[in-house]
Amino acid sequence: MDLFSRTWAALRAAVAALPDAAFAEPSGCRGWLVRDLVCHLVIDAQDVLITLVTPSPAAVTHDSVSYWAVASEPPAGDDPLDALIVRLAAAYEDPALLKFHLDDVGSAAGRAADLADPGMRVSTQDMVLTAGDYLSAYVLEWTLHHLDLVAHLPAAPPPPAAGLARTRAMLERIAGTAFPASFSDTDVLLVATGRRAPSEAETAALGALAGRLPFVLG
Repeated sequence: MDLFSRTWAALRAAVAALPDAAFAEPSGCRGWLVRDLVCHLVIDAQDVLITLVTPSPAAVTHDSVSYWAVASEPPAGDDPLDALIVRLAAAYEDPALLKFHLDDVGSAAGRAADLADPGMRVSTQDMVLTAGDYLSAYVLEWTLHHLDLVAHLPAAPPPPAAGLARTRAMLERIAGTAFPASFSDTDVLLVATGRRAPSEAETAALGALAGRLPFVLG
């Protein structure tokens, strides 16, 4: 629960500190500008709020790792929701409005997470999880999207080290194996999720695991 708050606060602070010109730069999400990614974060914050006020009496069906659906191909950008987010982001026009909306909804999502009972069962996307596991899953979401945010903005602050380490551990559980110790946490996340191609040396170090990449999470 604490790591959710720390990674989410760091991501929101990174967005708040961006100059207006950065919103027109590409992000690490294929086909999305930074402004599109930030608009997606607003939708994510809404999802957190909705889920935390959707308790379920049913038995738990998923945890923080099985929450994630895994594909082998990155999205093509033609998904209706992806297309809607691009149009919504463009409609803001002034980056200050987008910053304000993320701060407004994002702060509320952060407060709701702080107040949530980690053992409470919640329902989302036909899954039932404890609130603790649901918020733990979002540590991965915030960390990967923080990397996406700063992909072409070298002056922007990186994700918290604890979030990088936790996300690496979650990806290793998804993969069913550890990534080479020679890889930094950031390199694992970028290579494992297809955000960049591995170098020849990295491919050799990955061995058979290289043939299973990428793990596209959704």
